[in-house]
Amino acid sequence: MLNSVQVARFVAHGFLRLDGIVPQEMNEEALEVLAAGLPSVPYGTPVPKAFPEGSFTRRLLDLPAVAGALESLVGPGPEIDHHALHVREPREGSAQPLHADALIDVRPDAFDVQLMYYPQEVTADMGGTLIVPGSHLRRINESDTGRYQNLLGQTRLTCPAGTVVLVHHGIWHGGRRNDSDIVRRMYKIRFNPTVPQVRLWDTADLDAPAVREELGRYFPWYEQATARLEILNRVRLWRTLTGDPHFDIEHWATRIDNRPAAQRSTA
Repeated sequence: MLNSVQVARFVAHGFLRLDGIVPQEMNEEALEVLAAGLPSVPYGTPVPKAFPEGSFTRRLLDLPAVAGALESLVGPGPEIDHHALHVREPREGSAQPLHADALIDVRPDAFDVQLMYYPQEVTADMGGTLIVPGSHLRRINESDTGRYQNLLGQTRLTCPAGTVVLVHHGIWHGGRRNDSDIVRRMYKIRFNPTVPQVRLWDTADLDAPAVREELGRYFPWYEQATARLEILNRVRLWRTLTGDPHFDIEHWATRIDNRPAAQRSTA
């Protein structure tokens, strides 16, 4: 299971990297499985029904690091929204526009988690997945951000084979162009929660100073004023995830939530 600092980092960044956690023999198997085509999975299918025991995807999801991280973020018994193989051909000369995999989603008390699995090493010339850290709580509609080419502090994923990245469904991202001679593959699965996402992780370090440090992190692309709104959104999400309605940073949420009840004079 994840700890509180890791979950706070997810809340701040919008993603969590698990580098090289899939064994090499599974990575080699994955390339064959993915090349053969993915089975159809209807929306809302429970994991055991979507991916029977013994199947490649089920074994991937049952890896302890993957299973623990998923349960810590989305809870037990999630449903599959969809899964897909993303392929970037060698030297194709184009990149995917920056986007979020969602309609405008204003749920204050739930979020989906997308798993991105890279069965092969991704080098700089292969392009990789571009992610804008801290963008997930700034709600957009699908490709509203497609006109943006580069944002200060963006990351372009290069990683060893067997890397898994878990992202909040609202993260701004896009597949960069592949300038190598190698086909680049990424397998994505989106999970919908079926339980309240409250204290699902190891909360032993809930009061650790590093939790607040993560939740108060600024990113280079934030504007000076609206950066506070991003942190306010994190505070609200953290209150939901922890069940603590009083958590705050710099008194920002408490100040604007203050609604004193009118008191009648007893004189």
